Amino acid sequence: MTYQEAIEAINSLLVFGSQPGLERVSELVKRIGSPDHQLRFVHVAGTNGKGSVCAYLSSILQQAGCKTGLFISPYVLEFRERFQINGEMIPKETLAAIVSEIFPVVQEMKEEGKIITEFEMVLAAALKWYAQENCDIVVLETGLGGRFDATNIIDTPLASVIMSISLDHTAILGDTYEKIAFEKCGIIKEGGKTILYGEQPEGVKEVVQRIAADRHNELTIAEISTVKPLHTGLTGSVFTFESEDWNGGERAVFSIPLIGAHQFKNAVTALHTVIALRKQGVDISDEAVRQGLQRVSFPARLELLKNDPVVLLDGAHNPGGAAALASAVNTYLSGNHKIAVVGMLADKDVHTALSLLIPLFDSVIAVAPPNPRAMSAKNLAAEASVYHIPTEAAEDYAEAYRKALKLAHENDPPAAIVVFGSLYLASEMRRIILQESDTQADKI
Repeated sequence: MTYQEAIEAINSLLVFGSQPGLERVSELVKRIGSPDHQLRFVHVAGTNGKGSVCAYLSSILQQAGCKTGLFISPYVLEFRERFQINGEMIPKETLAAIVSEIFPVVQEMKEEGKIITEFEMVLAAALKWYAQENCDIVVLETGLGGRFDATNIIDTPLASVIMSISLDHTAILGDTYEKIAFEKCGIIKEGGKTILYGEQPEGVKEVVQRIAADRHNELTIAEISTVKPLHTGLTGSVFTFESEDWNGGERAVFSIPLIGAHQFKNAVTALHTVIALRKQGVDISDEAVRQGLQRVSFPARLELLKNDPVVLLDGAHNPGGAAALASAVNTYLSGNHKIAVVGMLADKDVHTALSLLIPLFDSVIAVAPPNPRAMSAKNLAAEASVYHIPTEAAEDYAEAYRKALKLAHENDPPAAIVVFGSLYLASEMRRIILQESDTQADKI
């Protein structure tokens, strides 16, 4: 099987299963040798911030000398992004070989009436690779929810991390914060350690505290009060961290390249997770933490792609993500003219996301993400136009960016461009933006 054939095999599977539950994926992983039993995990769930905290933790662990697996979803730039060890994607030939081994098992199970989904297949392949490569720790991001997420087949992890909870996937996870928190808390296992992102909607902490206590977990709430920002800008931030559990209360100074006030909160959650790992014998020096935070990379999450004009790319696609992006726009682009290029999926809370963001911009260009669930550019433009901001639709991503650049250079200094919405949009837009030369921009 070639790499392309492997991708086609994975894509041929259903996105969602006909019934919730972990029995099928557990059986699949068992049939391929139970690679999960050879690994240790940090398991991360939440609505927003889980990708960032996974990036922080994997970078820190790598700097600490751990052979670190990273499993994320969805990818932004390339499918193989979902499988990483020490920051390197799985080689194409390795993925092809693993899929060649696992896919016949998937087909056997299908003949037995046990349907394996795309995500379950991807997870099984990832676990197989991490075990083959003898990873020390795998940072494992849930796909959807927690209780019935395929990643939840693992035994008690070194740490269960619950990030920010907001209303997303409500048809599947529930229509209240408490219901969604309950689903996310499915990753909390008996006798483990749980770290909770500190700033949560009302009712969330109580749910997590109850479940953590029921399952005899040591619960740490990563309160934002332990962090004090010293400097923040478009190139990153510097902050202090002070906790009784960190070197006896010693005040530490860290810098991060990721943008936004919410990244302080994500970073403090990562720091409290490091404390939990240290308590279990994982050797992570202070210097490894500093270097890991400083060197972290995370595309399409408030990513600064250009400086002249300023071009930011962000995967804000739900109310929580939109609120974080709105805060960043107000903080870093206050006083600037601003142009939005936006694309969203129709099954998201488009109205709330747009209400938080569109009024902050001077012009809006709507596009359709490359996904069957996408809201059309025309319909999205209609939704955005109710805020009385000049809005137009563009069916082509390159055209959308050219229009944005033209509008940007009609201002002096040039207006900032913010591309946001679905992560499915981010990959193509990122490629187009980075390929656009400064010379071409100056000609517009």
